[in-house]
Amino acid sequence: MGYNEFMKDENKKNECCEIHSKKCNCHGGHGGSGGAIYGLGVIGALFYFLKGAATFGAVVMGIGKSIFWPALMIFKLLTLLQM
Repeated sequence: MGYNEFMKDENKKNECCEIHSKKCNCHGGHGGSGGAIYGLGVIGALFYFLKGAATFGAVVMGIGKSIFWPALMIFKLLTLLQM
């Protein structure tokens, strides 16, 4: 996509937002539901990994695991499905 095509697309989006000034969903926004689901996954994993943590190192490791756990789960799922 060249610069001219990009600018045409941007102008179309701006026109859409000017017409629908109250609720502009022209830029492909989805309301942030994916972030909420990821956040719930992190909180659930945090409880799971921290329930047996007795030392500071185990707490730090549990926090790190809980942040990256959802991404690793998706990676493993896609690997299993051979996608």
